[in-house]
Amino acid sequence: MSETRQVPEPAGEAAAAPRRKLVTGPGTLLVWVYGVMVVGAVSRSAYQIATEFDRAPLAYTLSAVAAVVYAFITYTLVRGGERARVAALVCCAVELAGVVLVGIWTLADPSAFPDSTVWSEFGRGYLFIPVILPVTGILWLRRPRA
Repeated sequence: MSETRQVPEPAGEAAAAPRRKLVTGPGTLLVWVYGVMVVGAVSRSAYQIATEFDRAPLAYTLSAVAAVVYAFITYTLVRGGERARVAALVCCAVELAGVVLVGIWTLADPSAFPDSTVWSEFGRGYLFIPVILPVTGILWLRRPRA
């Protein structure tokens, strides 16, 4: 005799409606650019922390923080859904604040940064993508939803 087990319905967002995709149209480009930034920031910070951390610990740690922020935003965009959209929106705002603060700090006190970070001078070493990307992300994530 076989026994059948009832699987409980998932609670929360999944039960209410299917996840709304965030990676459509321009959102696809946003995910690709964030993905490239993840690879660049992780590679840069991992190498610098492993080989010359004592030279500029603040700069290299901030680059690692940028890598984590980029990875989280990429994940939430791919995941989709309302909770992920809100999390990505908050993270983009935090990223923008970080880029602006670090950008101002690197210009005001260059001696604090013997080596640059991903966010130094508002992302100058990355063609200013670090300052453009969160603004674009915020605009994309705040667009009217169907």
